[in-house]
Amino acid sequence: MSILSPVLERSLAAVARPRRTGRVSRMVGFRIDVEGIEAAVGDAVRIYRHGGVLDAEVVSAYSSMLACAPLGDITGVRCGDEAEALGHPLTVRVGEELLGRVLDGLGRPVDGGAPLDGLEEVTMHGQPPHPLERDLVDTQLALGIRAIDTLIPCGKGQRLGIFAGSGVGKSSLLSMIMRGTDAAVSVLALVGERGREVNEFIRRDLGPEGLARSVIVVATSDRPAMVRVRAAFTAIRIAEWFRDQGLDVLFMMDSLTRFAMAQREIGLAAGEPPATRGYPPSVFSLMPMLLERAGISDRGSITGLYSVLVEGDDMNEPISDAARAILDGHIVLSRRLATGAHFPAIEVLESISRLEPAITTPEHRRMAQGLRALLAAYRDAKDLVEIGAYVRGTNPLVDRAIELQGQVDAFLRQDLFEVAPLMESKMAMSALMGGSLPVGSVAGGVLPGGSLPVGSLAGGSLLGGSIMSGVTPARANVANVLGGGQG
Repeated sequence: MSILSPVLERSLAAVARPRRTGRVSRMVGFRIDVEGIEAAVGDAVRIYRHGGVLDAEVVSAYSSMLACAPLGDITGVRCGDEAEALGHPLTVRVGEELLGRVLDGLGRPVDGGAPLDGLEEVTMHGQPPHPLERDLVDTQLALGIRAIDTLIPCGKGQRLGIFAGSGVGKSSLLSMIMRGTDAAVSVLALVGERGREVNEFIRRDLGPEGLARSVIVVATSDRPAMVRVRAAFTAIRIAEWFRDQGLDVLFMMDSLTRFAMAQREIGLAAGEPPATRGYPPSVFSLMPMLLERAGISDRGSITGLYSVLVEGDDMNEPISDAARAILDGHIVLSRRLATGAHFPAIEVLESISRLEPAITTPEHRRMAQGLRALLAAYRDAKDLVEIGAYVRGTNPLVDRAIELQGQVDAFLRQDLFEVAPLMESKMAMSALMGGSLPVGSVAGGVLPGGSLPVGSLAGGSLLGGSIMSGVTPARANVANVLGGGQG
């Protein structure tokens, strides 16, 4: 066994290996063609330009030429610049020290914190759990959102999409989930986001408590397309490391659509033919390669939440349609609800969790189906009610829906910084559907006429148990697991 670290071994091997270089032969848009060296698709190439170096990744190969996608600004690159094949794919550092850190799309710190020297290096190309070796998804993972935990429940190892147009609240919903989830570790990939929103999300929406048990990987919209694509794979590779330590990991990505757009840029530049709405075939083959890496292994689990930016609010556009076919359910956010100040703007009747029967009890499903029936009845009769054309007594279900409409609406609303524990949400739904406890203004704290506390949870208690805002018992145990105390 070697006494040298893997990083040092690779460095010594690189020094000892003969150095073979080629030249930049052509540049078209954001594609750099290199001749004179051999490399495989996915390998890294280093280009020595005037004033520094530029790394790139091989995306396609011809008889004597490599088409490369740059990983940085191409300013200063000229035909004839020296290029060298590094002989390996891109790597990312992994370890417990990543908790609380903000990284760029290639896994390098951008938060001004300590360097990541000495951590284990792994390639970004991990493997999803084998289909026959995946454990069954049979346990619910609390996300801290009443509407989701009761009506669109998510299981450990499940993959859900959050579908919405721009400005409807996808990022805000993700920040609420990061603070309220029972998962021990959260890994968030911000792909193609506005630069202004990144710091706002970390400092205002997520906060120090949420960040302490999270890893953030950021590739803003101004970064090269390959960096935006690699940000998603960097984040999922980090999530896989924590999963392999025996932890339940929540992996979130905002957004899958911008990931697909970045791959579209790369594919078209590499010469792929455009297909549906200009997306080349590689987009639809790369999506499952990313999405299938979430799930349950024999060590831990990765639960995936992926926001999908729906172009033109068309839920059947190509990326949305392809994502729905792969994912285990979808949460639809409604612009109608958002413009009416209803947050989170979850359109419950358009949303579904395919694994709900496996992770909930028959009693829970009975109440959830009853609540959905009330929502559907009120939706169908809403126009008649508003113009005064509905006659009470015509339909008992509609009568009940009208009676409870305000209470149901209040139940589905939740403040941005409110965390709703799973047990409390279930009891509130039971009280609402059973009629034993009237559910009034959820934002007010204690329900009118009842004893069930719903709303601002900081400092509250339920059935003798404490309710913490942002930090759950499962998340508090992460240090024990990583330290070898369990798992």
